[in-house]
Amino acid sequence: MTFDLENQTEAIAATAAAHAVEVDGGKFPKQTIQALADAGMLGLVSATEVGGKGLGLPAAAHVVERIARECGSTAMVVCMHYCAVAVLEAHGPLDVRKAIAAGKHLTTLALSEVGSRSQFWVPLSTATPDGQDVRLAARKSFITSARNADSYVWSSKPTAGGELSTLWLVPRTTAGLRVADAGFDGIGLRGNDSSPVTAEDATIPATARIGDDGAGFGIMMGIVLSWFNVLSTAVSAGLMEAAVQRTAAHVTASRFEHAGSTIADLPTVRAYIARMRIDTDQTKALLGDTLAAIGAKRDDTMLRVLESKAAAGEAAARVTDLAMRVCGGAAFRKEVGIERMFRDARAALVMGPTVDVLYDFIGKAVCGLPLF
Repeated sequence: MTFDLENQTEAIAATAAAHAVEVDGGKFPKQTIQALADAGMLGLVSATEVGGKGLGLPAAAHVVERIARECGSTAMVVCMHYCAVAVLEAHGPLDVRKAIAAGKHLTTLALSEVGSRSQFWVPLSTATPDGQDVRLAARKSFITSARNADSYVWSSKPTAGGELSTLWLVPRTTAGLRVADAGFDGIGLRGNDSSPVTAEDATIPATARIGDDGAGFGIMMGIVLSWFNVLSTAVSAGLMEAAVQRTAAHVTASRFEHAGSTIADLPTVRAYIARMRIDTDQTKALLGDTLAAIGAKRDDTMLRVLESKAAAGEAAARVTDLAMRVCGGAAFRKEVGIERMFRDARAALVMGPTVDVLYDFIGKAVCGLPLF
């Protein structure tokens, strides 16, 4: 049977929409993740050789953007899963890849740390050889799906020493891992189960290493950076699209009964919505060009990858801010849905690499300077 990406994505989005309010209340989106599993879409980017759909980053971006229109938290869970799957498809074990393709395994990234904060490419955690095993010690600051993922793509310093990094595939149930007791209760993305995780002599087999010792930085720059930036941009684009649609619907339906007119009849309101629409369309255009650059291996690929998340984060903040302004007091009511998008959109500004760090990287790239 031919896989119909459009119809399957719409069905997944409908499930995400049905549970968006409870997910925003802090509940992990298990129903939507199960729907993805049942549709074979946890394995969307897994190779056909392991039973996956064999689709790439453009398809992942499409799915994430569409889900984000309904629920930012769910979109971020899926974003992190696809980022980790991209790493595992390149360097991971066959059995885990098959389990992902079969919809039986949810994975995520475990890179950010308390000591290096949003500079996720600089782990301070360690992996100490112990016979045929390694012992992990770490303070991971935020891991999406911390309590619900089956595995973490985990970073540490190399076992042989040095300033680079090594990646590991760490089962969530590994003894010695401790997830913070309190659930995530942030401004936005409240249902993505983002929590600190501490490793205290957590022992895994040495064969759990992903790639060579010390090769983690190269994998993060070669795979994770592009996948995360693109999919984070897709999350922002989805939130912006939803904000535009809901704002337009609100102002065309809301009336000044004494004047016999709607809010949309005000030129200032239409001008605000025009700005929202332009920002959203520009973000989507940059996302599309970034995907085209990656696909064609263009010389400006890294520049586009860096620009996409920075531009989308800023634009999403502007668009959702205008949505709150245009919808006025109604926007503060949860049933309108605008305030949830406003909150969720703020995450892109501070998730590593943050917008400010990206500006520095972009400036270096434009000036012909090395990023690191």
